[in-house]
Amino acid sequence: MLSRASLGIASCRRLVSLSFSRNVAVSAVCCQKAQAAGIDPIQKLFIDKIHEYSNKSKAAGGKLVDASPATEKALTDEMEKIARMYGAKGADFTKFPTFTFADPTLEQVGVNVDIKPLTESAAEEDEEDDDRPGWLP
Repeated sequence: MLSRASLGIASCRRLVSLSFSRNVAVSAVCCQKAQAAGIDPIQKLFIDKIHEYSNKSKAAGGKLVDASPATEKALTDEMEKIARMYGAKGADFTKFPTFTFADPTLEQVGVNVDIKPLTESAAEEDEEDDDRPGWLP
């Protein structure tokens, strides 16, 4: 019975080893093909579209890319409407505003405290009143 179990384990071991080596061989071929191709086809398509849009935007010269005359007219109408509503004149209102903050000058709050030196008579009074509570004057 023990020999039968050892034969079963040995055959399982050979089967697992064979399956592992085949999987490694197939995976290695797939990896080599993927490296030869460069990148994922979806990533390649995305990058190509980004480059295409970049070239179109440079050719448009700062205007809308692939815009029809109706789209450009709608944009100018909206810009005019905003200019009328908020009183913005020119194309500068399309830029983000710049803020300048200046630190305010602070006036010093003065507390005039005159510290007088302790005289001998005041020191004697303090010594005599040591048995008084501290909250009494």
